[in-house]
Amino acid sequence: MKKITWEVQYLSLPLVSKHCKKCGKKSKYSCSKKFRVNANGRTLDIWLIYNCLDCDTTWNARVFSRISPYSLNPAQLEGFQKNNRSLVEEYAMDHDFLYRNGVDEIEVPQYSIIGEDFLPSESVELEIKSKYRFPVKVSALVRGKMHLSQAAYLHLIENGNIRSIPEQDLRKCKLKNRITLIFQSE
Repeated sequence: MKKITWEVQYLSLPLVSKHCKKCGKKSKYSCSKKFRVNANGRTLDIWLIYNCLDCDTTWNARVFSRISPYSLNPAQLEGFQKNNRSLVEEYAMDHDFLYRNGVDEIEVPQYSIIGEDFLPSESVELEIKSKYRFPVKVSALVRGKMHLSQAAYLHLIENGNIRSIPEQDLRKCKLKNRITLIFQSE
């Protein structure tokens, strides 16, 4: 059986929806890709800054509140101070972090899937990997990369031509960091 790996590469950061006090309604916010680090006596507050797309009001998503600067390793603290791109992405792509900060909805960001193409009729062990635990539907990834209709994808599931390890409902399951799919020819 042929083994193939696909990697989900995100092309943008997700937009988030939450109530905007200035607009007076639920609005979409985009990540500014910047942290705000504020020294308050012997403690630090660190936020990831978002901007309302309608009125440009800022909203600060709390990363740390009232922590000792010595509790962070020096490289991490420098990353916050210099708006390190991978650190920004780590927080902006973290669903739990965003929901803890009062976000109502998180849009799936633009992405591409890097990896070898194959036909659904081939016998393949497919591993789909993602750097971030962003819950994109596995069905959307497979259908998009393989150019399958919803009906064709469901037909593969119903006939046992595609399954996951461990067994999951491939109609509904979402990618966390990785999933393995087995495509078996008829």
